Amino acid sequence: MKRILREPLLHFLLLGAAVFAAYGLVSRRSGDGPGKIVISAGEVASMAEIFARTWRRPPTRAELDGLIRDRVQEEVYYREAMALGLDRDDTVIRRRLRQKMEFLTDDVAALAEPTEDALSAYLKAHAETFRVQRQFTFRHVYLNPERRGKNLARDTGQLLTQLRQAGDKADVAELGDPFLLEHLFQSVSASEAGKLFGDKFAATLSELSPGQWQGPVESGYGVHLVFVSERTEGRVPALADVRDAVEREWKNARRLETNEKFYAELLKRYSVTIERPQAAAELKKLAEARQ
Repeated sequence: MKRILREPLLHFLLLGAAVFAAYGLVSRRSGDGPGKIVISAGEVASMAEIFARTWRRPPTRAELDGLIRDRVQEEVYYREAMALGLDRDDTVIRRRLRQKMEFLTDDVAALAEPTEDALSAYLKAHAETFRVQRQFTFRHVYLNPERRGKNLARDTGQLLTQLRQAGDKADVAELGDPFLLEHLFQSVSASEAGKLFGDKFAATLSELSPGQWQGPVESGYGVHLVFVSERTEGRVPALADVRDAVEREWKNARRLETNEKFYAELLKRYSVTIERPQAAAELKKLAEARQ
């Protein structure tokens, strides 16, 4: 059954049926004529149900009559507006109708369920989208260039020697200058480090060897001495770890593909002529001639 639902031919058959049904609905409405409006028992029941869900109680007879009057008024205005051609050249209406046509293909695409092989192939083809970035666990000590002034290089060197002697037992909170961010960061990706400290800091962080104090490392704030305690290399995760995300992206890709194929089939019915405006140089000459 799932295999059948994935067949493109079925998609187009369902789309054709949906469009046919939509045209049929329009034809029935236009066939009622301007003097005949029928509000079916099903529509009345639907109004009552929507009211009950909204207000947590069934509508009174007066309230239901009011809903029916609004529905009749909506239909009258709709038919008269269509008769007057008010839907033509209206950007909002045109976009809404386009959206409703695209909803038809969205509903059909939603029927397709991916197999494990399809998801594995999609993950392989879009590996960079799901790649887990390189991550770092590190500590740092900050030195403020404005505060240190011309002594920055000297202070940095002295502090680096002190930190190397202390190793991973150094009390970073008591060293260096006050800093707005934390002194310890765990499992931070390269992109996150870039957002916090700047791209230059993140790039240098990727070059540091774990297990020793190193620096100076420049950031958007100033200068840092950094101890990388752990670095996890980037990788493409297993499908089991990102299955929901892969399935979501696969379905979105299928939706876009189905929309595009449906549009391509519809476009075959039309001959499109595009009248280009005059070239910019010609328009400039025309404007100058009119001055």
